Amino acid sequence: MNLSVSPNDGGGRLRPDTPIAVQARSGTIENVTVATRGTPVEGDLSADRTQWRSRWSLDPGQRYTVSATAIGKDGKSRTVRNSFSVAEVKKKLDMTLEAPYDKETVGVGIPIIMRFGKKVTDRAAVERALEVRSDKPVEGAWHWFEGEDGPEAVFRTKTYWPAHTKVRFQAHLSGVSTGKDTYGGKNYAVDFKVGDEHISTAGEDTHKMVVKVNGRKARTIPTSMGRGGARKYTTTNGDHLTMDKSNPEIMDSSTTGCGPGCPGYYRLSVNNAVRISDSGEFVHSAPWSTGDQGHDNVSHGCVNISPSDAKWFYNLSYRGDPLEVTGSSRELEADNGWGYWQMNWNDWVKGSALKRSVTTAPHADASTLSAQSGNGAMPTAPRAVGGP
Repeated sequence: MNLSVSPNDGGGRLRPDTPIAVQARSGTIENVTVATRGTPVEGDLSADRTQWRSRWSLDPGQRYTVSATAIGKDGKSRTVRNSFSVAEVKKKLDMTLEAPYDKETVGVGIPIIMRFGKKVTDRAAVERALEVRSDKPVEGAWHWFEGEDGPEAVFRTKTYWPAHTKVRFQAHLSGVSTGKDTYGGKNYAVDFKVGDEHISTAGEDTHKMVVKVNGRKARTIPTSMGRGGARKYTTTNGDHLTMDKSNPEIMDSSTTGCGPGCPGYYRLSVNNAVRISDSGEFVHSAPWSTGDQGHDNVSHGCVNISPSDAKWFYNLSYRGDPLEVTGSSRELEADNGWGYWQMNWNDWVKGSALKRSVTTAPHADASTLSAQSGNGAMPTAPRAVGGP
């Protein structure tokens, strides 16, 4: 039997994206462990147990010791050990995770949003390093946007997440080549839970918002939306998501290009404000327009509701709850806040660097996942989104 482990020493010049590979000829692999002070190494064993390969990139500047044991057709076992070091890297690419937060309870429309501070040349390599698991498998895909401060990678499901789904997202970015001489800086992991299904529909022409919880009508709320006359005073039409909330929120027309001295300038504090776009739109308390709510549109573009309804909606809302606005002449852009559900599914998938959708693998509990990844022991769970 021949049992080989690569790489060999390499003199500390090995790239972080060099895979660890074990191969057995005339035998089968029984065990592979990888000792390191860096990120525990996970790997995949072939169906015939003759090949094992590390799943993700390695940590720059770390040393690894690989121990592999195989049994030959003659019943005899053999163990091979190799040690090597991975080179340090000079340029690292950092990522900020906008949503969701770790341990957050979210709405059924929640996206996973990654923002990069620099250009990402090899987006396919990054996408392969992204993993989503859920206890209720769903179809989803990544889509890349050009943000003001750098590229953004966003994961959206084909249809809304099922209520009460547990999800784990892991970005195995450490050591991933993102472009010339640039590598991912570190790994990220978050666990989040989809809560109750909150879906709202607000009619610009009907002057009311209907809120459903888990498919049942929970409240009908009189509204007053954008008064129109100018694009900036017209509430955007289409599929919004609740993005965040604050109490109070300062409404300042300077954010939409109308500063002090501009006709129509305003700056005021409002209570129980739930953001639904990046163009300044909120669902919020508006005691000054209660006489118009349910009858006329008089706002600067927000969805005005009464103080009592606003407090109820504010307390109900998760980040990622869908809110559809109908009847307006101004369409919400897909990159305006979290307007991702405005894009049809085929176009969304085309924005993936790998040009494909994926299905989330089963989500295991924390103890199971830890056992699978510890010291590079051979995993038994299937790969999830974006795995190589």
